Amino acid sequence: MPDSLIPYDEIVQEALRAVVGRVLGSVASNGGLPGDHHFYITFKTQAPGVDIPQRLIERFPDEMTIVMQNRFWDLLVDDSKFSIGLSFNQVPSKLVIPYSAITGFHDPAVNFELRFQAQEGPEGPDPQESAENDGPTVTPVEDGSNVVSVDFKRKK
Repeated sequence: MPDSLIPYDEIVQEALRAVVGRVLGSVASNGGLPGDHHFYITFKTQAPGVDIPQRLIERFPDEMTIVMQNRFWDLLVDDSKFSIGLSFNQVPSKLVIPYSAITGFHDPAVNFELRFQAQEGPEGPDPQESAENDGPTVTPVEDGSNVVSVDFKRKK
């Protein structure tokens, strides 16, 4: 297959990350999550623009997953990032996460999932376990329905 001069993979990834921003923007403007919806958001902790407490970086030096369900506050969403207040071991924390740092978004209530390639940067260690912020622990069902996986390989 010939190499494309159009960066389709980057365009699609950017568009799908915009889906996450639109969903979070809707939650922010409506004052909370509708129905049983809740989100698992996985992101690279060392990605440019990520701003999280040092203790979380030490515990999750490469990647972490947050749960956005019952207890969160100050959700602010713009075109390139979101910020949110969450509690970890009863310690309130503010996290700023650019969409470009997100590697996964999952809504177990409807089994909707998006997976992304990490943007720019060297490969790090294996992913860490979930951050276990003070939300309920729910194990997502992985039966493949409503899952969108984008895994483009770039030819060099």
